[in-house]
Amino acid sequence: MLYILQHKTTGFDEFKKQILWFIISIPVLIIFIFVDYELIAKASPIFYGIFIILLIVVLFTPEVNGAHSWFQINETLSFQPSEMAKVFVIIFLSYIIVKIQSRGKEEISRFSKLAIIAVIVGVPLLLILKQPDIGTAMAFVFATIFMLFVAGIDKKYIIIASLLIAILVPVAYKFILPEHARERIDVYLNPELDPRGSGYNIIQSKLAIGSGKLFGMGFLKGNQTHLGFLYPKTTDFIFPVIGEELGFIAAGAVIVLYVILITKAVYVAKTAKDDLGSYIAMGIVGIFVFHMIENIGMTMGLLPITGVPLPFVSYGGSSLITNFICIGILLNISGRRQKSIFID
Repeated sequence: MLYILQHKTTGFDEFKKQILWFIISIPVLIIFIFVDYELIAKASPIFYGIFIILLIVVLFTPEVNGAHSWFQINETLSFQPSEMAKVFVIIFLSYIIVKIQSRGKEEISRFSKLAIIAVIVGVPLLLILKQPDIGTAMAFVFATIFMLFVAGIDKKYIIIASLLIAILVPVAYKFILPEHARERIDVYLNPELDPRGSGYNIIQSKLAIGSGKLFGMGFLKGNQTHLGFLYPKTTDFIFPVIGEELGFIAAGAVIVLYVILITKAVYVAKTAKDDLGSYIAMGIVGIFVFHMIENIGMTMGLLPITGVPLPFVSYGGSSLITNFICIGILLNISGRRQKSIFID
């Protein structure tokens, strides 16, 4: 009973802190709605430089949960620069792509120009991998792919990249990935290899989702979530909490809401007034798509566990503010749209 009360107290403390982050996020959202995204893009080189510095400095902070990813603001609040860096790298990259294409759309397919793009994305990517934070790094990759596809990159590069990935993935698994990352992949393929260790979380997660059935066990009545079997239930494994307590219908509704959000974001990109707005919007689409698929997929045992939060649902101030910034920018672009730049 004491263990359950401690967990409820911790959950309530996190709820209060999340409310505080929500309040902080509102004025941030308003700023990014009303400040013209073209002005933000022009200032993006400065923001890019600031976040590169932050990503370097954070590597020298104390380790938290096996990673050097957070600046501790005080005893209760912390800041994760890699989360917010995603947005400003996307804006800066969009700005650079527009500059590259000012001499013609085909310029994006020149090897020298792609090398510039690779450096812009590669620097923060490597710094985040150094923390290590593979999940956030993959979000950068997804966003970049979405943006380059919309920018009209030559399809041969997509084919070449796909072949390289097919070749390099097993090589990376064998020689590059750290032991804990390889372990997560092994557990993803067969959780029963270590049911009390690395496979424990995914087994408990699947049990929680399955036990919820159609209508759930009731709010705050889930066995796996409130008896301490599922951890961390407020961040990485928040979706199983929804599945266990509210059931398949509520969990399915969450997925539908994300699909609607992503569809609307794609529409914003399609109807943006210029290439800059379109590329920024598609980068944000890439972030949302990756976080939704990876978080829900990993909790269901369909994808390896990477510690990626579920947007607007998982506990975390840095993630919440970043998501509000993304929504603010999408509303900003939508409010200034004139015509589609997509080819029908």
